[in-house]
Amino acid sequence: MALNKAKVFTITSVKGGVGKTTTVLNLAGIYSRLGKRVLVIDLDLYSGDVASLLNINYNNDIYNLYEDMNNNKFTNLDDYVTSYNEQIKVLPAPKDPRFARKISSKILNLILYKASMKFDVILIDTNHILTDINLFALDFSDQILYLINNDSMNLKNMKTIVSILNDMNKSNYKIILNESNDRDKNYYNKYDIKNIINKSVNYIVPSNFYIKNIDKYIIEGNILTLNDSIYKKYKEAMKIYNLIALDLLKESKVD
Repeated sequence: MALNKAKVFTITSVKGGVGKTTTVLNLAGIYSRLGKRVLVIDLDLYSGDVASLLNINYNNDIYNLYEDMNNNKFTNLDDYVTSYNEQIKVLPAPKDPRFARKISSKILNLILYKASMKFDVILIDTNHILTDINLFALDFSDQILYLINNDSMNLKNMKTIVSILNDMNKSNYKIILNESNDRDKNYYNKYDIKNIINKSVNYIVPSNFYIKNIDKYIIEGNILTLNDSIYKKYKEAMKIYNLIALDLLKESKVD
């Protein structure tokens, strides 16, 4: 009987400040509601803040896991991941960013392989820089989500990435336009954006999902999609996140 392996989704961007990590956590919340076992891997190795945003206290991070695997000291993945709730676990970025450069894609392959046997969904949060580690994560992923906002430089960078992906014959990616993190940036409509980047936007997180007192939820370590009051109040945005989560599962590669 074939083993069930996790579906791996990398959420990335072409520029910082677009709400990427918030999107990762919101998707984790949706999958948690769906009863999926979720692992969030913080692959923003130099400045990852997933654990901090979730108020998670942890002893081990991805660098400790890397070191133990590299030195044949690894025994169990559970020793390195930290629980947020019953469904969601987190593998944090290195506490000390100086260790980030020591982590190689060779060991990342082993980490992802081990994790894929224990979880239903792996969400990788990564930065927008095309390092070897990030490129490996993109190659390993079943689906890739690029998060953009309504910003001229962001769209120019996305156009370049679309061209690169086309040259590589890669089609397993989708684009999310996040209108909620900066409602004042509304220069282009979706048809303009399509003409600029030469690719249609697949999903739009609406501007009315802008949460004025979001700092309150961050301080409390809340995932917005797991907060019942937010889930009920922002129904349009929740429908979008549910659609994205289900589409990713449906369109992933068959093992």
